[in-house]
Amino acid sequence: MTFPEKSIQPIVMKLSSLLALLFVVTAAHATSPVTASLGDWRTPIGAIVRIEPCGNAVCLRVVKLSPNPPQTVDVHNPDPRLRNRPACNLVIGSGFTPADDKRLGGGHLYDPLSGHTYRGYITPEGNQLKLRGYILFTLFGRTETWQRIPTIQSGCH
Repeated sequence: MTFPEKSIQPIVMKLSSLLALLFVVTAAHATSPVTASLGDWRTPIGAIVRIEPCGNAVCLRVVKLSPNPPQTVDVHNPDPRLRNRPACNLVIGSGFTPADDKRLGGGHLYDPLSGHTYRGYITPEGNQLKLRGYILFTLFGRTETWQRIPTIQSGCH
């Protein structure tokens, strides 16, 4: 059975539009946790941390100190030789890779306010980022919520 070309054309056009819409919706929901995490984030104390690729993983680097920073150098570092390094541009997270389709894991978080290093997870949720640092098990940890901000052009000098 054959169909006249004119009668099938509107159906083909509608089907093509539907498939294109389905592709766009699927692509929007398929954003990886790496892509969703990249960018600049404001911490609860007001510092700006940039999450960026580093090698085959993702790292976190302080790109701007809070307006009234508790410290400007890494005074609590367990290594006395590193206690005078600037807090600005300090890498505070490294080694994060996709743990599943919603979060990054396998990395380490350094807390310059205490000098301790923790294992961690990063879970992007729209314009919020849940950062969980823990010791041994995720049960023994703490979660911070960071807010996405537009990428800053100036920060550490």
